[in-house]
Amino acid sequence: MDAVFGPADRLIKAEAKVGDKTVDKPWIRVRPAGDGRQLVALKGTLDFGACVRLRLLLYDGLDGGCRTMFVDLSKAGVVDASAVRMLVRVNKHLCQQGGCLRMVGVSGSVRAAIEQGGGGEILGTEEPPHPVSTAEDNGGPHPDGWRNAWGFEVIETLHEMYQLPAGDPRRAELRSRAIEIGLPHACRLARRFRGLGEPLRDLNQVAALGLVKAVDGFDPQVGVDFGAYATPTIVGELKRYFRDHGWSVRVPRRLQELVLEIKHSNPGLTQQLARYPSVTDTARDVGVSEEQVTLATIAANAYRPLSLFRPIGRYDGPLPIDQLGASDSEYDAVEMRASIGPALEQLTFREKKIIAMRFYGNMSQAQIAAELGISQMHVSRLLRGVVDRLRSMLLSEC
Repeated sequence: MDAVFGPADRLIKAEAKVGDKTVDKPWIRVRPAGDGRQLVALKGTLDFGACVRLRLLLYDGLDGGCRTMFVDLSKAGVVDASAVRMLVRVNKHLCQQGGCLRMVGVSGSVRAAIEQGGGGEILGTEEPPHPVSTAEDNGGPHPDGWRNAWGFEVIETLHEMYQLPAGDPRRAELRSRAIEIGLPHACRLARRFRGLGEPLRDLNQVAALGLVKAVDGFDPQVGVDFGAYATPTIVGELKRYFRDHGWSVRVPRRLQELVLEIKHSNPGLTQQLARYPSVTDTARDVGVSEEQVTLATIAANAYRPLSLFRPIGRYDGPLPIDQLGASDSEYDAVEMRASIGPALEQLTFREKKIIAMRFYGNMSQAQIAAELGISQMHVSRLLRGVVDRLRSMLLSEC
């Protein structure tokens, strides 16, 4: 197998040997065309595996500042529907940044397949632009291209590892080397999910775990490109992370899946009904009960609950936290009031009068003494004795 992935003129190419002959497999070539444009040429069948590699290359160009992309399909034999949908999505992202994507050199059955797949808007009529001349055109593959061909290096490393005996200590070293080679690619996939509420460092760790699973589960004897195998494995691990850890409030998995089904169903129903679908419409389209749709709608708010400090309505409006109820101390006094009544009934008339004047009338001991015609010291002894008796009676009931 042979692969080159250079910085200026990138080529993903595979060769398989049948007997003594070498048969070319599909390849994807990416070259700059000047003025922020990029030419992507394809040969062979653009199936799911090639589609995954093409998507990574296109988004690499988009991240690198390219705003106009031409996809040359003059040498493409068959184009899968998933590839058409992917190219339409890339075109939408480019249009949002003032650019576009056009497929050129399309004819015959390939054009018909693209039009049937909904890619008519990105079919171009112009000829593909001439790529900018690079050093690789004259001197062959750039040496840096061999170092950047991470998929090729991983396959070669794993081939070498599988040829060693099971107990050979060099197997662990080669496994670690294969993981290190693929780490930049895993981190690049993790960056696709940034901005969704999870720290990038956590996403990088999840992507690295997905890469480890891909390295451990890959069999180089099958002959599948490692990039086409590792990318869905890493992306699947990232999606599972969001499913299991992205929700602020834990929601059952069935409800999580139903939330996604309703989310994908509503746009089509809105276009079909010319209005926003009701709960009944959504339940009929998804194939569940109306109660389940209602539960899923409520559960969708648990993914990212609103902050208690976010203003309601106007920027200077009230905060949700201001509308939350506080602990009412009177609730704690209800039981005390219910218990003190029978205890007060056991006091004499003068003791009740002293308690009423002191704690309900807020009179001082001197005022109570003048009212009853006794000394202030006698009032103090009476109050202390009454309070101690009440305390004893209340504690004996506990």
